[in-house]
Amino acid sequence: MQRSTEELLATLLAGLERELPGAVALRHRLHERPELAHDEQHTAAAVSAELPVDCETVAGTGRMARIGSADAAPVGVRAELDGLPITELTGAPFSASCGVMHACGHDVHMAALVALARAAHAVSELLPAPLLALFQPSEEAYPSGAQELALAELARAAPAAVVAAHVHPELRWGEVALDPGAVNASCDGVEIVVEGEPSHGAYPHRGRDPILALSEIVVSLHAQVGRRIDPLRAASLTLGVIEGGRAENVIPASASARGALRAHRPDDRLLLRELVVEVATAVARAHGCSARVELVPGEPALENDARIVARGRELLAGAGLSAAGEWRSCGSDDFAFFGSVAPVAMAFVGLDGAEGFLTRPLHHPELLVPDAAVAAVARVQALLYVAAAGYD
Repeated sequence: MQRSTEELLATLLAGLERELPGAVALRHRLHERPELAHDEQHTAAAVSAELPVDCETVAGTGRMARIGSADAAPVGVRAELDGLPITELTGAPFSASCGVMHACGHDVHMAALVALARAAHAVSELLPAPLLALFQPSEEAYPSGAQELALAELARAAPAAVVAAHVHPELRWGEVALDPGAVNASCDGVEIVVEGEPSHGAYPHRGRDPILALSEIVVSLHAQVGRRIDPLRAASLTLGVIEGGRAENVIPASASARGALRAHRPDDRLLLRELVVEVATAVARAHGCSARVELVPGEPALENDARIVARGRELLAGAGLSAAGEWRSCGSDDFAFFGSVAPVAMAFVGLDGAEGFLTRPLHHPELLVPDAAVAAVARVQALLYVAAAGYD
C-alpha cells in the first residue's frame, strides 16, 4: 500500500470527524420526514442544502454533485433517497409519523455521503479523481432510479467506478463485508394468472378449479428450483402474494400469484424464468386450466470489482474497521445497474452489537440504525472512494 493512498484516506477521515455532528443532525431530519420512491422532493432539497457545491437534478428527484477537478474521470459514491411504506414502531424521538419509514438505512447513507462530500471539498486539490456524490431516487420501487440514472446522466459523466456502502444488521459492529464477485442476486418480478371455469362449490366437476391448479403450481415451482439448479449456486423463488375467489362456496374463474426470482448467475436467472413458464403452463393444463406468466425484469446480480475490493480491504484497518468473513446474499439492490456504466463495488457495514442497537432485520418497523453508523458508513464510503480512485 503506497503511503500517499494512506495519507489521502487519513486526511478524509480527519475531515469526516469535523463533519459528523452536522451529519447526525441531518440524519435525524431525514429520518423524521421520509418520502416514498419518485416523490423524494423534500429529502432531495434537504440534502442539496447541506452540500458544499451546486448539484444537478438527475433521474427525476435525484441529485448529483461533483467535488474536485474536472480533468479526470470521477468516482461515483451512491446513497439512496427513498423510504418504505412502513409505519415506524421504533419509539425514537425523531421517528416518522406518516406511514413511511427509513427502514433500510437510507437516511444514514445520505447523511454519511453529505459528510464525505464536505470533507472532500475541503481538500479538493488533493483528490486524485473527482468525487461524484450520487443521491439516487427510487431504490425501493420500480421504475428503478439507478437504472434511469445509469442510462442518462451517469453515462454522460463517464465515471471510472461507482461505489456504495450499506448497513446490515446480520454483520458484527466494526466489521465490513467486502468481497469480489456476486454479492447480491438479480431480482425479477413474476405474475402467474390461472384461468379456469367457474362453478358452484357443490358441483366441482362442472368447473375447472384455478385455485387447485395454482396451489399445485406453487408447490411444484418450489420443488423444481431445488431440483433444476445446482444447490451450490445461490438462487431462490418466492411467491408472496396469492389471490383468487371471493366466496367460500364458489370455484372462481381465475386465480393469481405474484413473486420474485433471484439468482447470482445470469444462466440461473434465465433458467428460473423458463422454469416458471414451463411449470405453470404444464400444471395448469393438467387441471384443465390455462396459465399465462408475466415476467418483469429487475436488477441484475451485483458483481463487485475484484480490484476495488482488494484495495479497499487493505484500507479497512486504517479506517478503524475489520473485514468480516465472506458474506453474500440473495438480497438485491438496483445499485447493480451502475455496473453497465463502470466497475462497481458495494460494502456492507455491520450493525449487530452496536451500543443500544436492537437487532431487527432490514425493512422491519422496529429497525433503528444507531447514530454511530453515520460515521461507520462515511468511513467505508471514503475508503471505497480512495480504493476506486487508484491514488498512486
